[in-house]
Amino acid sequence: MTRKIDIFDTTLRDGEQSPGASMNTEEKLVVARQLLRMKVDVIEAGFPISSPGDFESVRRIAELAGDDATVVGLTRAVEKDIDRAAEALKYAKRPRIHTGLGVSPSHLRDKLRITEDQCLERAEHCVRYAKKYMNDVQFYAEDAGRSDYDFLVKVIQRVVDAGATVVNIPDTTGYSLPAEFGRRIAYLMENVRGIENVTVSVHCHNDLGMATALALEGVKNGATQIECTINGLGERAGNTALEEVVMGIRMHGEELNAHTDINSKEFTKASRLVSSITGMSVQANKAIVGANAFAHSSGIHQDGVLKKRDTYEIIDPADVGAGQSQIVLTARSGHAALKHRLEELGYEFEGDALDKVYEDFLNLADKKKEVYDEDLESLIHERDRQVSAIFQLEGVQISCGTDMIPTATVTLRNQADQVVTACDFGTGPIDAMYKAVNKIVQVENDLTEFSVQSVTRGIDALGEVTIRVTAPDGEVYTGRGADNDIVVSSARAYVNALNRLLNDKREHQQK
Repeated sequence: MTRKIDIFDTTLRDGEQSPGASMNTEEKLVVARQLLRMKVDVIEAGFPISSPGDFESVRRIAELAGDDATVVGLTRAVEKDIDRAAEALKYAKRPRIHTGLGVSPSHLRDKLRITEDQCLERAEHCVRYAKKYMNDVQFYAEDAGRSDYDFLVKVIQRVVDAGATVVNIPDTTGYSLPAEFGRRIAYLMENVRGIENVTVSVHCHNDLGMATALALEGVKNGATQIECTINGLGERAGNTALEEVVMGIRMHGEELNAHTDINSKEFTKASRLVSSITGMSVQANKAIVGANAFAHSSGIHQDGVLKKRDTYEIIDPADVGAGQSQIVLTARSGHAALKHRLEELGYEFEGDALDKVYEDFLNLADKKKEVYDEDLESLIHERDRQVSAIFQLEGVQISCGTDMIPTATVTLRNQADQVVTACDFGTGPIDAMYKAVNKIVQVENDLTEFSVQSVTRGIDALGEVTIRVTAPDGEVYTGRGADNDIVVSSARAYVNALNRLLNDKREHQQK
């Protein structure tokens, strides 16, 4: 059996320290409920002495969690901080005080302005003082990633002897390289007496983009708790992302001799919840929970995923609550991806017919960043409209502007495969285009209705035009056309309506 790794979530404390990401008490409670659904082991609910709001958040989350999670209040190595945290945690079923101070030369010299001996005394005192309130006390050795190895051993030995149940080894500035951080954890495991009887925790920051790697290296070398946040939220470049380390452990559990009890199916929901509450957007290519994490636009990748998902996906999207893989249709997509999406929409094309649809798709994809289902529907309908067409639009060109007479040149192909071009002017570009079409088609009609709507989202969306023309006998014919260019859409819609009129007229003549 692999080692159980506790997941210590600090979204509500360290995550909230991210500029612009502050949460009120009610919002923290919403996030806390989601953390409980995810089955996190520990919730760091806040820094009670920092404000009345933080105190109230810790108090209410402590009551909410019950036996389902340990609830933690952060303190400095100061008695009044510890008193306040103990008060906030008074009604918690599983309370923990998290206290500590800096241990690096930088923190001792420039921030705390104390000696190493004074640091050791404060470390021991804050742990012993917190133990008066509760048994579960966690000590953090701030900036341990830049501390002297042997001095760090002295600090951790001192707090273990004082009764700390958890020792937190943070890479506070995200400075370390993974291998070096792993050696630091291993060195503590080898040189601190009794460390095997306490939980060794790692708390890594992402300043160099390596927080997840640092945390996993810590686990590999003996750590049994990871401190992390949803979406990697946190100060500066953020913290270790909860969803990343959990899935990393799941993928490499045997190698790391580790597992967690986290419900990963809640990850996508949790990510969106925290993003919505804090206003901190998640980048599209963010691992595990980003919008593109399971999206494929390359034709080669799409073909592989459609044949067997794990050719390009090491994680099943359903395992993190992301639904299913997304085949994103772009100009890089191949026949397999297009055929798959068309079949999902209920259309079946093979051989030459698929090649023709694919050609039309590429022409559309070259104009758009992404082709949506509605675009495909419109494309297929446009294709169907051309199958029985007497006239097909080959090209349209408009010239118009301030103090200019709108002029249109239209080219149509008839059923005899003859190409005919006509030019005319009008009160506007659409009017000029319709008059040019009438010169070629020469069928009496009255244009009675014109409307346009966007088929899909975005500035590059297809515009679909619907028009109605009335024949001399009073019959009304509807035509539709779609394109990125509204003039082209209008021309296609008008030609489509006239084709319907001509086909109906031909059928009557045959009868």
